[in-house]
Amino acid sequence: MRRTGGGPLPRHRPTLADVAAAAKVSVSTASLAFSGAGPIAAATRQRVLDAALELDYSGPNPLGRQLRRGRSGIVGVVVGDALKRSFRDPVSVQVLDGLVGTLGPLGLGVLLIPGPSDPSEPPVDPLVESAAMDVAVLMWGGTSDDDALTALQRRGTPTVVVEGRREEGVTTVGIDDRNGMSQATRHLLDLGHERIAVVTLPFDRSRREGLVDADRLSAIDWEITRRRLAGVTDTGVVPVAVHETPASLVEHGKAAGFSLLSGDDRPTAVVCQSDLLASGVVLAARELGLRVPQDVSVAGFDGLDLPWLAPDVLTTVVQPLAEKGAAVAHAVEDLLAGETPPYRELPVTLRIGTTTGPVPA
Repeated sequence: MRRTGGGPLPRHRPTLADVAAAAKVSVSTASLAFSGAGPIAAATRQRVLDAALELDYSGPNPLGRQLRRGRSGIVGVVVGDALKRSFRDPVSVQVLDGLVGTLGPLGLGVLLIPGPSDPSEPPVDPLVESAAMDVAVLMWGGTSDDDALTALQRRGTPTVVVEGRREEGVTTVGIDDRNGMSQATRHLLDLGHERIAVVTLPFDRSRREGLVDADRLSAIDWEITRRRLAGVTDTGVVPVAVHETPASLVEHGKAAGFSLLSGDDRPTAVVCQSDLLASGVVLAARELGLRVPQDVSVAGFDGLDLPWLAPDVLTTVVQPLAEKGAAVAHAVEDLLAGETPPYRELPVTLRIGTTTGPVPA
């Protein structure tokens, strides 16, 4: 049969019912032949598969099969920042690689959900409210009253929070970053430094930039920033200055470096809450004609390989990035199995590089 316009009618796409009819079995029996579950004779299964081959039927729709099981096969990953910033940060990329690489063999896919690009945008992406997902992952902690976490809890979506505050009923995967920041600060103290400044990650979703006063310090909303700053003060250090940045990017570290190191009363050491921020401070010091570490010491956090910073090698607190992503994936696996995952905290280690040295004479 041909259409008036001359072309053939589109071929009817075969269905499971067509296969069942061709194999002379019920639709439920045909379904069992594809699923491999339940009692079905080998000869009957082969007859169904032969009919499917003859009809060019590739198998049941995987989405439909997942939905019948009450599963989407999707893990929603709420990145917490604009993707264009997140993918410039090797920390985000390596953690996501560890997460996705572990979820794949479990038959799970990932839906990346961005955070707002600026404070004027809504704090929660509509996908958080509506997208099909079996489990959600909130990257980079946030707070216990995070709008995205509230929305997910309202939906009843099991959620893993990365580097958030430990709380009853919230599955959390973290690192021992407070102790790591204390290790880096004690290293500077052992070198004789007393005038130590801090460059921080964002305080909240307003993502301000610049030196902060006591009032601003008391208003830190993001758990990671608060915890890492506490690691510095745990050593007894009162920073001579604290510079807040809007994101963990080299240019923000560089701006902080110019701000902290341009005056005569500059600090002799700067401890930073990420390696990208620390590398920016090193670049600023170079442009200001300061020698690192002879004139100023700089320490970071993350353990990134930054060959473009040569000949300098950052002194840094090393965190296991890919392993952290894998730990998040295993927490997802536990939630899908109906289990309550234990709190997972990964250790960190201080690695001494070339950017820290004795206090200038």
